[in-house]
Amino acid sequence: MTVANAPRTPPPALPLRPPGVVMRLARMGAFHQTRLSFMRTLLRRLAAEHWSVERTRWRIAADGTGSAVYEARGPHHRYSLVCFAHRIDPAERTDRVIAERWDATFALFDGVPDEADLDRLAANVPLQEAGRCSQSELVLSRANKSVRLFEHVLGRLAEGRQPDPAQIAEVGYLMRTTAVYGNGKFGVADRERIAVRPELAGPFRAEMLAVWLIRAFTVDLVEHLARARAPDKAVAMDRDLRRALGVGNATGLGMAPFLVNHPALLHTWMAARETALARVRAVQRAENARQQAFAAALAGARQQVAGWRTADARQSARIERLARDLQTLDARAGNGYLDGPRPWDALYRWAESALDTEAQELLVSLLIEPHGDLVDGLGDCMSLDEEQCFRIDGTWPVQRLRASIERDYAWALAADFAGTRNAHSRFWYVSEEKLEPRLGERFDEPGAELEQPYATGRDVAALYRDSAAFASNTRLGKLLLVFPQHRHAARRVQVAARFPYAEIRDNLVGADLVPIDLLRCKLSFFGATRFDPRSDRWVRITMFQGAPFPDELAGAGTDFDDWVYPCRTAR
Repeated sequence: MTVANAPRTPPPALPLRPPGVVMRLARMGAFHQTRLSFMRTLLRRLAAEHWSVERTRWRIAADGTGSAVYEARGPHHRYSLVCFAHRIDPAERTDRVIAERWDATFALFDGVPDEADLDRLAANVPLQEAGRCSQSELVLSRANKSVRLFEHVLGRLAEGRQPDPAQIAEVGYLMRTTAVYGNGKFGVADRERIAVRPELAGPFRAEMLAVWLIRAFTVDLVEHLARARAPDKAVAMDRDLRRALGVGNATGLGMAPFLVNHPALLHTWMAARETALARVRAVQRAENARQQAFAAALAGARQQVAGWRTADARQSARIERLARDLQTLDARAGNGYLDGPRPWDALYRWAESALDTEAQELLVSLLIEPHGDLVDGLGDCMSLDEEQCFRIDGTWPVQRLRASIERDYAWALAADFAGTRNAHSRFWYVSEEKLEPRLGERFDEPGAELEQPYATGRDVAALYRDSAAFASNTRLGKLLLVFPQHRHAARRVQVAARFPYAEIRDNLVGADLVPIDLLRCKLSFFGATRFDPRSDRWVRITMFQGAPFPDELAGAGTDFDDWVYPCRTAR
């Protein structure tokens, strides 16, 4: 929640945290959502521009099968979520990418589909990857029920009663998506088609819009089935309970390489987040209203952490430590501590030594939270044309190349890639069956010859080693004529020289890699909560939990961001 609606001139920002601190996986894997997360920037824009959503089609039978359409209408464009509900055998219900049937399948259509479009989508969308999409589809998705909670809610509503809040809190969603494909995958429209539209210009806006509308469908579906079961007794879900439902998501390694494949884009995300933090830390005095907003957000975060459950031992231990750290933080921030000069900076500097990494990064989110007028504009700085970064500047002298590597890749030069298996014991490849990234064990599994270029540290170290054979004033173009295999590493070095937060400063093929840290980082920028690792390679999350539903957008204005923390004060 922004305390004051009117924008104000940001104070001179303090220096940003250095990439050597921020771009380590142990820290990136502890990120939490912020005001700049894509779900929140999307909903702020929809509210400010007075978007409306209408369910224009509902042909769902009493057995829960059929189709529906939700039309989102903005000042200049319309988008339609086309939904298909199916009945499947319980044995077919799996979160794995190898699944071939799902409880529901979806496509976000660019515009308003006519009957011919709906017939085409009905023939293809339920097949997902095996179907055929056109440039009219922006997003392709599918979801499975959280069967236990879905049946509980359905049964209670059919009996004329409300669901048990404890059960809703425990699970948090009626359905979870197992894929949300966009940006040209499996035939849907390329991002270039929509990137110039203000409402979709931000990263993953189309995907976030689709998930938000899917959430509305899940509640409409369960209420419809309750009415079909007991027409005379069924009731609609209480608004507060409905708000407590998000959309689940099961995400695996398919998402992990994105941050490696898009280094310049990663920089824009990180730089926006770090700039927001630096602006807040530079604030000279904490107004009483902002102190109260921070305290409310902290109370809400403590409540969320208290209800955060996972069977993963590593994350469970982190959650326990986080709960203790937040209690310590609460005590520290009280009793007039925030009345001193530059209080937010003092609180962060104290946390650097007093709190664990997970709590430090949650504090970053909490510090940003009351300062929307200072930071929200940064959400428009999180995209860029990546084509500008592809061309290699062959005029660089080798001396400049080596200096850049020594500055930005010292972590890679320190790794012993030649002397120990642990430094390169894994390799990334793309599975033939589902065209999804996978992680193999180099010395135990076949396929290393198909390795994808994600061993950034190893490859840059090899470039540095081979560059020693050239005079310092030799141009990079000549080096690459002799060693063309180093082209991709040279490109990354040049990108990192322009964009300091472009490179993850860890070994992505080492034995100590925790792949889920890559997932956690990306999902935090989406705005995900309730990270529930199911292994070190896939995670369940919740999206849009607490967010407004489409019928709640009207009259919201620009200050429509008080839904993230459950103890937040009302607008």
